[in-house]
Amino acid sequence: MSKTEIGHVSDTALWVATYRAEESKRDDALFHDSLAQVLVGEKGWRIARSMKGYSRYTSWSVVIRTTIIDSYIRRLISEGVDTVVNLGAGLDTRPYRMDLPSSLRWVEVDFPHLIELKVDRLRAEKPSCQLERFKLDFSNRGARIQLFSEISSKSGKILVLTEGVIPYLTNEQVGQLADDIRSQSGFRFWIVDYFSAQVLKIMKKPRLKQMKNAPFQFDPGDWFGFFSKHGWQSREIRYLSEESEKLGRRVPMPCFFGFCSL
Repeated sequence: MSKTEIGHVSDTALWVATYRAEESKRDDALFHDSLAQVLVGEKGWRIARSMKGYSRYTSWSVVIRTTIIDSYIRRLISEGVDTVVNLGAGLDTRPYRMDLPSSLRWVEVDFPHLIELKVDRLRAEKPSCQLERFKLDFSNRGARIQLFSEISSKSGKILVLTEGVIPYLTNEQVGQLADDIRSQSGFRFWIVDYFSAQVLKIMKKPRLKQMKNAPFQFDPGDWFGFFSKHGWQSREIRYLSEESEKLGRRVPMPCFFGFCSL
């Protein structure tokens, strides 16, 4: 076994799913993701254990961001969204654990091995909506644009979700992704990670050795200005620290992380 548990950025999906599994066991759980335990496997738990002190903050942030995104999705569906495109879907199980309209189209896109893992381990489970999965490294821009076009041609009002994805992309890659999403008329909303200037400074510092194969790369300087140049304006932003206070969860350390709906 390598000393670095995370051998590829896709392994972070196993890592964060352990925290959704742990949250689901709490008496005061903010959500219940019973399938997270089924998906993570031993490797996910090894990664979580290897993070030691860092895991406390990560666990908190995963739980709060999950709750925020759930809320965004419910509201946007009530406003007419008929399709959700989850890019870098990882081990997300919202099509199973959330009470979604049976007519909702939910599209998951991720690396082939992650899609195959989900198909295999969730074979006996039934989603609440119309679930589709596509094996694709969406950094392949040509294939990505073709897929976006196909999805847009069969949907009305589309929401794009990139939960925990943007930090691992370069500024150029994020800019191209923003342009490609914007170019499709049906792609109306985008839920994306927001990082303040303070957090960006922290992200520039060397991270845990376990993360050397999955470094944070996105550093636009002016976050809002960056997305504005690509045609996106913020509709709402929620800070994790503020949301955690509302939810009765203590912030384990000062932070300025948030999630933004565009």
